[in-house]
Amino acid sequence: MKVPSPGESITEVEIASWLVSDGDWVEKDQTIAEVDSDKATLELPAEESGIITLKAEEGDTVEVGQVVCLIDTSAAKPEGAAAPAATAPNPEPVAAPAAPASHTYATGTASPAAAKMMAETGVKVATGTGRDGRITKADVIEAVASMGSANNGERGQTRKKMSSLRRKLASRLVTVKNETAMLTTFNEVDMKPIFDLRNQYKDAFLKKHGVKLGFMSFFTLAVTRALQLYPATNSMIDGNELVSFDYVDVSIAVSGPKGLMVPVLRNAETMDFAGVEREIGRLATRVRDGKITVDEMTGGTFTITNGGVFGSMLSTPIINPPQSSILGMHNIIQRPVAVDGEVVIRPMMYVALSYDHRVIDGRESVGTLVAIKEALENPEEILMNGNAKKALGL
Repeated sequence: MKVPSPGESITEVEIASWLVSDGDWVEKDQTIAEVDSDKATLELPAEESGIITLKAEEGDTVEVGQVVCLIDTSAAKPEGAAAPAATAPNPEPVAAPAAPASHTYATGTASPAAAKMMAETGVKVATGTGRDGRITKADVIEAVASMGSANNGERGQTRKKMSSLRRKLASRLVTVKNETAMLTTFNEVDMKPIFDLRNQYKDAFLKKHGVKLGFMSFFTLAVTRALQLYPATNSMIDGNELVSFDYVDVSIAVSGPKGLMVPVLRNAETMDFAGVEREIGRLATRVRDGKITVDEMTGGTFTITNGGVFGSMLSTPIINPPQSSILGMHNIIQRPVAVDGEVVIRPMMYVALSYDHRVIDGRESVGTLVAIKEALENPEEILMNGNAKKALGL
C-alpha cells in the first residue's frame, strides 16, 4: 500500500500511529493507521484483506506514493481472527481490558518500535499515550529522558517529536510575523442586547432548528456585514496582485484533539442565524472526531477565533495566511460602564482585529471593527431588520 495524496500541494505525511501490528490479519477498508499532514490527521484504510507487514514506523515522515505496508492477499485468514469492532478515536477514556487481545494493540501493548527501544534501553513502560493506551516510541523516549540520578527534587524532562501539523503551524506563524506588517486594533462590545435576545428566543430556536442559538452566529453575521462595508478587509495579496472577494468565506477556529483547526463557512454572507449555527456545529463535530478534510479548511477569506472559551480577556490574534485579517473574541465579564451618564453593570467583551497593514489602512481596519461593534450592540435593528422572530426563523 502506498501513501495516498491527502490534498493539493501536500508531498509528505507522518505516520502518527499504527492501529495494527506486524503480522496481523486485516480486513479490507479496516482503518490500519493514522497519518498527519501539515493540515489535518487522516485515516488510512486497508486496500485488501490479508496479512500485513509494516514498512514504516510510528513517527516516520514518508512521501506521498511511498510504500508503507504490504498486505499478503494470498494468506489464509487465521482461525478466530477478526477486525476491530471500531476504529474511530474514543471521545472519552475507556477502562483497560483485563488482558490485551493477541496480535492486536491494546492498553499497555507496545508498538514494534517501542518494544525494540525498551529492549535496548531496559526501560519498562506500563501504559502509553497512544490510542487505547498503546505504548508508542515517544512514550519510551519520554521514560528514558525522565531517568536521572536521585536528588532533592524531580528533574525529569520530556522530549517528543513535533507532529507534522505542529511543525507546519510553527513555520507559518513565524512567516506571518516576519513577512506581514501586522497591527491590531481593539474595541469593546456591550453584549447585553445579545444576551436579552438569546434568553428570549433560545428555547424556541432550539426546538425549531435542533441547534442552540450561540454567540458565533451573531459574530459571523456582523463580520459578513462589516466586510461588505469595507471590502479591503476581505482582500489578500497574491504575488504582486491584490485580490478582493465579493463573497465571504469565514474560517472558524475550533480546538480539536490535534490542535487548533480552522474549518471554513462558505458564502457566509448568504446564511441566516440557523444556517450559521448548523454549519458551525457540523464542522466542529468533524474537527473533534478527526474527520475534517483539507478541502474543508482551505479557501477562507477572513478568520474568527474565540480565545474567550479558554478565559482570555485580551489578546492579539495572529493572521491566518494568506488572509489579511482576523477577529479575536474574548471572555465576557460583568463590568461597570457609563450609559447615558450613569454607571451600570453590563456584560462586556473586548474584541481585537489584527490586520496586514500592507493591504488594509487604519481607516478600513478601525471602520471594520466599529461596524462589527455596532451590529453586535444593535443586533435586532442591524442584523435582523427589526424583526427578530423572522430572522431567527420562528
